[in-house]
Amino acid sequence: MSAPLSIKPDKNKISHPHKVQEGEKLYSLDELENEFYGEKGTPERDRYAFELSLELLSEKIKEIRKSKNLTQEQLGALIGVQRAQIAKLENGYSNVTLETITKVFKALNAKVTFQIEVEPSAELNLHI
Repeated sequence: MSAPLSIKPDKNKISHPHKVQEGEKLYSLDELENEFYGEKGTPERDRYAFELSLELLSEKIKEIRKSKNLTQEQLGALIGVQRAQIAKLENGYSNVTLETITKVFKALNAKVTFQIEVEPSAELNLHI
């Protein structure tokens, strides 16, 4: 869990976490995410988590590409797409398939692992 942030309720300003002024309340990252993106398990929060994951993935692709001294055009040529598609992928403007992600990381000689967590539940809600 990250360090709590201090937000002045009247101005919504973020302060340094170690300089809490009188009248300020401390919020954890979880509390802020719950407030702005919904509680865990809600569709809004799931959408936020998914978009955040895609953003991190996009940044990682760009970081690795640059570390290999490749241009977007060169990476595109390695996987058979245009430079514009790589730019969209790196900027999070593209719907990405698992196949494309796999091709990109394979071309970059990067190992990809996916972690799947299944939360225990008493029942599955099936709507048939």
